Amino acid sequence: MSALDGVKAAVLLFVAAILQVSIFTQVHILRGEPDLLLVTLVAVALLRGSMLGAIGGFFAGLLVDTATLGNLGLTSLVLTLAGYWIGRYGETTGRDRAHAPFTSVAVITVLFAVGVLIVQFVLGERAPAGDVFRGMLPAIALNLVLTAPVYALVRRLLRPLERADYATEVQLLG
Repeated sequence: MSALDGVKAAVLLFVAAILQVSIFTQVHILRGEPDLLLVTLVAVALLRGSMLGAIGGFFAGLLVDTATLGNLGLTSLVLTLAGYWIGRYGETTGRDRAHAPFTSVAVITVLFAVGVLIVQFVLGERAPAGDVFRGMLPAIALNLVLTAPVYALVRRLLRPLERADYATEVQLLG
């Protein structure tokens, strides 16, 4: 991965975080809220791996936490974990599959919501699980609608890596 790819990923995640905080938090359809930042993070992590996914998730989450004046680090923690695990999925099995972005977005939407609930509960804050789960299916659907155009844009800006550029500790069979 070149430094230019890191800059491109940072700009993509920065723009996605700003759009998420300023526009997409106001969109509610059937109690679901689209998460452009999460979909963008999934696309970046699938194409660039676990390290960039985790780093990008941390800084994008930190930006969201500071912009919303929420608990500093809550979103950062959950997005760091999400970016890392989606990056690992991309490094091991999901890099060339057409369904990988859609599967990843659906799964990580659920895990992100549950992760935020768990962290809020552990911190002793109000964790409205009923509201989150009632809006879960619409949120998944909205994120899946965003997946194709966002993944196409990110794939265009961050060309897929060659097989030799992926993590060396992963042994590919076949």
